[in-house]
This record gives sequence, C-alpha cells and structure tokens, in this order.
Amino acid sequence: MQPRITDISSPSNPVLKALKALSDKRGRREAGQFLAEGLRVCTEALEAGIVPETLLFTPEAERHPLTQALIHATWDLRGTILRTTPDLMQRLTGKDNAQAVAAAYPIPDVSLDRIDRSTAKLWLVAENLKDPGNFGTMLRTCDATGAGGVILLDQSCDPFSVEAVRASMGALFSRQVARASGPEFFQWLRQGPRETSGQLVGAALTDQAVDYRAAVYLAPCFLMMGNEQAGLPTDYTAQCDAVVKLPMHGSADSLNVAVCAGVLLYHALDRLQA
Repeated sequence: MQPRITDISSPSNPVLKALKALSDKRGRREAGQFLAEGLRVCTEALEAGIVPETLLFTPEAERHPLTQALIHATWDLRGTILRTTPDLMQRLTGKDNAQAVAAAYPIPDVSLDRIDRSTAKLWLVAENLKDPGNFGTMLRTCDATGAGGVILLDQSCDPFSVEAVRASMGALFSRQVARASGPEFFQWLRQGPRETSGQLVGAALTDQAVDYRAAVYLAPCFLMMGNEQAGLPTDYTAQCDAVVKLPMHGSADSLNVAVCAGVLLYHALDRLQA
C-alpha cells in the first residue's frame, strides 16, 4: 500500500500550526514533541531507530531516496505525512534558507535513571548552561569523541528547543541527554564504588585547579562545566574528585564553554585510564 500524503497549502492548516507551536517551550511540553529540521538530521534519527510522528517535506525533497525512506518509515508506524510549499516550510522554520524536510519527534525520557554510565567512558555535565547553541555544540563533540552524552543540571536550557536541536546536527539522536538538579546528580553519581560510579572532574579557574594536562582521568569520567558567565559554583567544585583549568595566555579571562568542553573531551579521551 502506498503511503498516504496530505498536501498543505495554507498557513492556517491546523497541523502546520501545531508544528509551528513546537518552536515554543510550552507548545513542546503540551504536545510532548519537538521539531527537527533537515534531511540529514532526520535520516540520522531514522538510522538510530527513531521515526517521526509527523513528517513534512517539499515536492522537490520528496524525490530524494532518503526522503522516501522517511516517508515509508513514518507510514509504517501510522505517522502523519505532509507535503507543503517552500514558502510554508520557511514560515514553519523561521529561516530564509529553510530546510526542505522537517519532522516532529516524541520528547524522550530525560531522567537520570535512563543513563547507563557503563555504555561510555566519558560524559559531559553542564551546570546552568544557558545557550542552546553551546549545548548543541557540546553534544556534537560528545558524538565525535564517543562520549555518552550531556547531563544538564539546574536551570539549563531546553535541549529540545529548535536552536538546540539545530546546533546538535543530529547528535541529539545518537547521544544520551538527561536533566536533573545538582543534588540529584551528585546522589546518583555516588551510587556504588568509584570504579563503577565514576570520577567527577570539574573545570574551573580556581586556585585549587590544576592544569588539565596534569590531571589523571579515570573511566567512567564525568567532565563538569559551569555556567557561561558565572562558572561552577564553589559548592559544586567541592563535590569534584579533581578540578582542572585551561591556561589563558591572552587578555581574555575566559574561554567559551563549548570550546573548553571540546578540549577536555579530546584530552581525556587520549589520557583516559580504566
């Protein structure tokens, strides 16, 4: 049976309006869905076994074999398949150079209990991270280094916002994401002996911090980054097994948190001990 495709030509279409509402945090919470844009990103989701609940594409994109794969996968799971104009796709994404494919996916469970720390030797932890672009970049670096994913603490950004999903470039579908308060995370981390629970390494410009190249990294290793402006709170650094810093040789007094995370991930990956 051929997939049933519905054509949308009006911006007042209720399904299109529902998809547009996913750009808002309240809309995502009420629908239990988030929006992803781009054929590459949606294909990476499909390769990870995640199928759209609603799939939207332009007539030009429909002819692509990867779009056809998405269409049939969505149809097999009784999802909604929509074809629309480039203009309406631009309205949906809010971008002049809008992608030709977009899809709505269910928001996954982000509780700490879903994290299996034994599946990766490296993890990122971000305290009060505000910029969704930084989050997406950090998640992409986790993918590149084979790290398990990012655990967001306290009042961090929404990992399923359009900006965060866009910046993650598909890594949201290949890496794990969890959200928790600081106390919840520390309690979870300290379950069992250190050999299995993990080492916590904080990044902070404090007098007690050592050069990141001099530290010992033990798997599983959780690298904790602080807020973009304030850094790690002192009571959080007190919870760390080690605190490291990157030397600053110029006039700037800080380094972008996503860049710092990338440097530490690659260094720890090279020096990690079992």
